[in-house]
Amino acid sequence: MTAAPTRAGQPDPAAGFLEDLSSQGHIPLLHHASGTLRVDLVDGGGVERWYITVANGNISLSHRNAKADAVLRTERKLFVGMIKGNVNVSAALLRGVVEIEGDLGLLTSFARLFPGPAASRASFLERQKEIAR
Repeated sequence: MTAAPTRAGQPDPAAGFLEDLSSQGHIPLLHHASGTLRVDLVDGGGVERWYITVANGNISLSHRNAKADAVLRTERKLFVGMIKGNVNVSAALLRGVVEIEGDLGLLTSFARLFPGPAASRASFLERQKEIAR
C-alpha cells in the first residue's frame, strides 16, 4: 500500500489505507454489504471526513461531508493504530475513544477490513477458519 503524502511530505497511513480500499474496486469481504459510511478523523482542532459508499462489495471514496448510514469518529492517531493492527476496534469502542452511530452491521463489516494484531497477521476470515477447525 502506498500512502498518500501529507502536507509535511510524510506518508499518511489513513489516506493510504482508505485509498487502497477504493482502488481495489470490489472487496469480497463486503459482498453482502451496502450503504454509506463516513469516517471522521479528528486531528487537533480539525476533522478530516472520508465518505465511503459500499454497494455489494464495490467501494467508492470521497471527502463529502454528508449524512451517512453509519459514522465512525475517532482521533486520527487511533485510526492509524487500527489500520496497523495495533488497536482493536471493539476494545477502543468499549473504552469510549471511538464514537459510532447508525448502521452497526455496516460498521462491523467495515471493521473486518482492519488487520489483526501484527503477531497474528491473519485476516478475520482466516481466524474464523482456524476457530471452526
